Amino acid sequence: MSRFREWRGHRPFAGGLLLALGGAEILVTMKAPLPVILKIGMQGLAGYLLPSLMILCGALIVFNPAQRLFYSILGIMLSLGTWVTSNIGGFIVGLLLGAVGSTLAFGWLPDQEPRPKRSAGRGEKHAAELG
Repeated sequence: MSRFREWRGHRPFAGGLLLALGGAEILVTMKAPLPVILKIGMQGLAGYLLPSLMILCGALIVFNPAQRLFYSILGIMLSLGTWVTSNIGGFIVGLLLGAVGSTLAFGWLPDQEPRPKRSAGRGEKHAAELG
């Protein structure tokens, strides 16, 4: 388990996972029963292509973090494109998952040192000044 945690720590895992989950959720809503479908969108290829590419971008973000900026920009554009093509972006849930995942992947910095914990000295100094 520690090897997986170490592997996961060296890549934008959460961003890629959320982007892939957003694409999967949109694909699942494409197969919803007909009365549930709000908007059929562009029939055929575009409705299935965009969420499939979202899943692919999410996987590529996780397994090729050096190219995360390109894949995250592509992922946010694909997520926003599903608003038109796939049931309002998978009833908005898939669109939001994809957008949040893309922004997390875009903002991830490799080999960043963890932030130091705050010391309790600040509050104690303030209390000492008052007392």
